[in-house]
Amino acid sequence: MGLLNNKNAFIFGIANERSIAWGITQALHREGAQIGLSYAGAALEKRVMPLADKIGCKFVEECDVTRDENITQVVEKTKQAFGGIDILVHSIAFAGREELTGPFYNTTREGFKNALDISVYSFIALAKCFQPILNHGASLICMTYYGSVKVAPHYNVMGVAKAALEASTRYLAYDFGPSKIRVNAISAGPIRTLAAAGVGGFRDMYKHFADMSPMRENITIDDVGNAAVFLASDLSTRITGETLYVDSGFNIVGVQIKPDENAE
Repeated sequence: MGLLNNKNAFIFGIANERSIAWGITQALHREGAQIGLSYAGAALEKRVMPLADKIGCKFVEECDVTRDENITQVVEKTKQAFGGIDILVHSIAFAGREELTGPFYNTTREGFKNALDISVYSFIALAKCFQPILNHGASLICMTYYGSVKVAPHYNVMGVAKAALEASTRYLAYDFGPSKIRVNAISAGPIRTLAAAGVGGFRDMYKHFADMSPMRENITIDDVGNAAVFLASDLSTRITGETLYVDSGFNIVGVQIKPDENAE
């Protein structure tokens, strides 16, 4: 018996086989969840459909999360296909490439609005629209990053967006708590995804992470997927409003110095 047998999961934000959303999808499917997938834009359809086929997923919908009417349409289709949803995963973030290089003060007004709308408000909008079909004990999960609480060079407006996303997680957890619906965030270490490729200096950040984290290693989409299984399952029934770090312990280190390579 899987941990998620008889549960329905809908994952937003899958782009390709390197996506964190794909790691989560595979883990939830492995544990028995029935899967629905959403992707952003027709250009991603040719990448997502073969992945859906790999796990036998028949419910795949395009959704522009900046359009409330589009979200409403997807929710209605979801209701017809699944009845209710037990697990809702938001793995969506966007900022223009020009906003992710140079100093933060060069952030444009339009770039700021787009980053907050797509990366943060979309989670709130999905929670609101899905609320009528969320089953008792459902779990909502979003993806964040350490740049929300500490400066990560070049992460810029996305750091601000992730901070807002974590605050939104807490407020949503408060709202949904009486319905016994949990809302949590996973803060994953740097992973080589399509989104990460747009962050200036990501290659150096990725190497630094492995050198300085207590466990001396990078994480994978499988690690995030396993954490999502925990938050989606009944094992985390009394956990809500939290940010779970999956980062080899990087977030606990206050002073970062190069470790002694001869130490065991």
